[in-house]
Amino acid sequence: MLSNDYNISRGLYFTQYHFLYTLSNGQLMTKKLHIKTWGCQMNKYDSSKMANLLNSMQGFNWTEKIEDADVLLLNTCSIREKAYEKVFSMLGRWKLIKEKKPTLIIGVGGCVASQEGEYIRLRSPCVDIVFGPQTLHRLPEMIKHVQKTRTPIIDVSFQEISKFDRFPEPRAEGPSAFVSIIEGCNKYCAFCIVPYTRGEEVSRPSDDVLLEISQLAEQGVREVNLLGQNVNAYCATTYDGEICTFADLLRLVAAIDGIDRIRFTTSHPIELTDDIISVYEDTPELVSFLHLPVQSGSDSILTAMKRAHTAFEYKEIIHKLRKARPNIRFSSDFIIGFPGETQADFDQTLNLITEVNFDTSFSFIYSPRPGTPAAEMVDDVSDQEKKERLYILQQQINQQMLHFSRGMLGSLQRILVEGTSRKNIMELSGRTECNRIVHFEGSHKIIGKFVDVEITEVLFHSLRGIVVHI
Repeated sequence: MLSNDYNISRGLYFTQYHFLYTLSNGQLMTKKLHIKTWGCQMNKYDSSKMANLLNSMQGFNWTEKIEDADVLLLNTCSIREKAYEKVFSMLGRWKLIKEKKPTLIIGVGGCVASQEGEYIRLRSPCVDIVFGPQTLHRLPEMIKHVQKTRTPIIDVSFQEISKFDRFPEPRAEGPSAFVSIIEGCNKYCAFCIVPYTRGEEVSRPSDDVLLEISQLAEQGVREVNLLGQNVNAYCATTYDGEICTFADLLRLVAAIDGIDRIRFTTSHPIELTDDIISVYEDTPELVSFLHLPVQSGSDSILTAMKRAHTAFEYKEIIHKLRKARPNIRFSSDFIIGFPGETQADFDQTLNLITEVNFDTSFSFIYSPRPGTPAAEMVDDVSDQEKKERLYILQQQINQQMLHFSRGMLGSLQRILVEGTSRKNIMELSGRTECNRIVHFEGSHKIIGKFVDVEITEVLFHSLRGIVVHI
């Protein structure tokens, strides 16, 4: 959200909706930006940084209407099925806009851009800029290049962590914020394209992370979600040369004045070490909820996936976490129908789901991603089998989720009030510590604050309640 400000010397006027600037002939013009984002929270975080960067350096302001945009950016993800088809389908629609507005600049970023590079331009000549996750900080320079020369530019290089040094100061957009602390992944799971599109793990200096969170806290942020493709692998150095582990960072974030709730995503089981588990024992700001992807309950499938852990080892981690924080709840990721998965393998996954008693999950049918080792495997599970197994798995998870929700009926939950409910503008909404959305009546004065809410109704994907204490 832009603050209202007026700067006579530069002729700039900021409003919530438009960035206005004065030409030499006295006319006012606007520079408008629209970003379409697909994928994980890392992509959403990157898109927010692009918008802030282009606003602060070149005066672009957000527009919901793509037809009004001077710059259209597509921030892509290659994790899901048919990612490439979605990209080129969207570009086909944007091409029609550009035919009517030749000065429009179109850029493609994210993981698909990193993987495909020049091919995007070959297939869609309407694209002016192709940039990777590690070069998005160069967007202002790229846009200037295209405006000046009317020639395309492609930069999908890996420049480690330098992009963070180019971002403007963080701007809070509510009481909860995402903060990226580590880029890339070293695990090279057989099904995953991330190490090839975002590079290997590079941790941000802890001092930079803590500064960003402190600045957000000063703007009213009360909850932070630490981000990374493999967030709990974080290990960096301070400016005085000391090592800062992920466990260290969690405790340091908890000590920041104003930060009362900490989440992190996404984790890898083999990086969920004992020192991190110990943080759950002594740091109440860390929520009693953890997303810990397992992908399968079958050791043979886990081996084929190159996950580097067994189902038993995963359950041992869960056991330790529950010992440290008895009320903790878990969510996970599951890939259904990975090459070679038998009915017995799938049954072991169902057994794991029941034994761990996951609260929620993200589950997907396997489909090969070009460039990954799994893409060379024989995809021998039929589409029908995949769909049937996915349905069974999701039904099991849904039953467990509903059981947890019903257990919250009549309980008192601490809610961070995030804003107006999307379902009813006359109500407010926020999240419980275990990530349930709760809708309730209340004054807008409590937005951004923690309140105690009694749960009065259980819905399938949310809860309803009454504020009992502010």
